[in-house]
Amino acid sequence: MTDSLKLCILASLTSRAEFMPSDDRLTVDPARPGGRRDALDAQAPHAPSHAFDDARRIARFRWSVRLTWLLLLGAIIGTLSGTGLDFSLIAKKLPFLLGAHLSPDGFIQGAPLTVLITVISITCCAVIGVLVAWGRMSSNPIGFAAATFYGSLFRGTPLMLQVLVIYLALPQVGIVMGPITSGVLALSLNYGAYLAETIRGGVLAVPHAQREAGRALGLSRHVIAWHVVAPQALRFIIPPAGSLFVSMLKDSSLVSLMGVWELNFLAQSYGRSTYRYMEMLVTAAAIYWVMSIVCELFQARLEKRYGRGFEPRTAL
Repeated sequence: MTDSLKLCILASLTSRAEFMPSDDRLTVDPARPGGRRDALDAQAPHAPSHAFDDARRIARFRWSVRLTWLLLLGAIIGTLSGTGLDFSLIAKKLPFLLGAHLSPDGFIQGAPLTVLITVISITCCAVIGVLVAWGRMSSNPIGFAAATFYGSLFRGTPLMLQVLVIYLALPQVGIVMGPITSGVLALSLNYGAYLAETIRGGVLAVPHAQREAGRALGLSRHVIAWHVVAPQALRFIIPPAGSLFVSMLKDSSLVSLMGVWELNFLAQSYGRSTYRYMEMLVTAAAIYWVMSIVCELFQARLEKRYGRGFEPRTAL
């Protein structure tokens, strides 16, 4: 029996077990063979009205949320407008903050550079997180000790200090790295320690019976890990991991300490040259917020995708 066929059998058994009605959801129906009738079938005449009420309640909730957002956003804009902001200056500097122009050395700057640093850091962080999580769950004492030592070190020291050590202190021992490389390395090492605990928690949240079912079908450990445990663990991993990546997007501003022409550095530079810090910093904050919202929407789609089989069922 091939691994793919065994996985199909396991998925079929899981689906049948999930939707199998329990005894307390059955009633007697003399008109049916065997005299049994599902309790949900008994509620079938009322199902359309229940579905309509649920849809109306959800729609009302969503409109209330949107209206509240608009009111709060309007309050913020109104408050800022009363502070005498120079909107002509914002319009003049906004293309530079958004990266529409290259830096003097011909490289990208502003928001695109912030996104680039974040994407590279997320990729490296994910690799580090998986390896460290594997070590945390390992029965090998050396691997377990190395993983716990790494996690304790990088979660127990400030991120800014790690950035400065990598960029300023390592050259004393002959290790010299550029500002972008130093920033990416510091972000990856720091957030990799946190992501490892998130991945470990997600894997341990998968019921042990899933692994036992895979072994009962004769699946290899590799197949069980990637095709049985991982898809279910992602449901628990994605929400906290998404929050970590949004935080990484904002913490990428720390590379401005090393003179990288990213969003925060440009906002401070323009504020210093024009003596209008409020306009530049508020604009940078708005851009960071928009980028964070995009990340949150992407996270919500992933949560919906990997949580489809676990959504609560209503009586239809």
